[in-house]
Amino acid sequence: MQGKRGQKRFALRAKAVVLASDHAGFALKEALKGFLAGKGFSVEDRGPKIYDKDDDYPDFVIPAAQRVASLGAKGIFIGKTGQGEAFAANKVKGIRAIVYYCNNHQIIKFSREHNDANVLSIGGEFVTGSDAKRAALLWLTSGFTKAERHVRRLRKIARYESRH
Repeated sequence: MQGKRGQKRFALRAKAVVLASDHAGFALKEALKGFLAGKGFSVEDRGPKIYDKDDDYPDFVIPAAQRVASLGAKGIFIGKTGQGEAFAANKVKGIRAIVYYCNNHQIIKFSREHNDANVLSIGGEFVTGSDAKRAALLWLTSGFTKAERHVRRLRKIARYESRH
């Protein structure tokens, strides 16, 4: 049985969001940072801290994904397409990153409900700021159903991950 202290720690982790981007996602990351903080989330910005047109997303995304995995938190990473950010994040053990670059919010819900995704990678070139905010909020507030078939599938992935 978990005491109140354990429940509070879990609640804080559940509200923790790690952000990262590259130069193409920098402006949207900055906008999401303020928006999510205003919604009561504890936001950790893993960079970049300033705009640099020559930066490389793995330099920010991989450490941010490691942080997500170590905290048991959620991460939102933003790039031009979001694809490279998801590729890099998914190299980190325990990360389940999905890409969002359209207006289909059902994809967002399913990624949490069915796959327990812990990183949302946004293609900033393909979404508006308001859509990114709606998608991020929906994703962060949707939960894993813990249905047996979904748990079973995630266990299979975790077993593979631990062996390779």
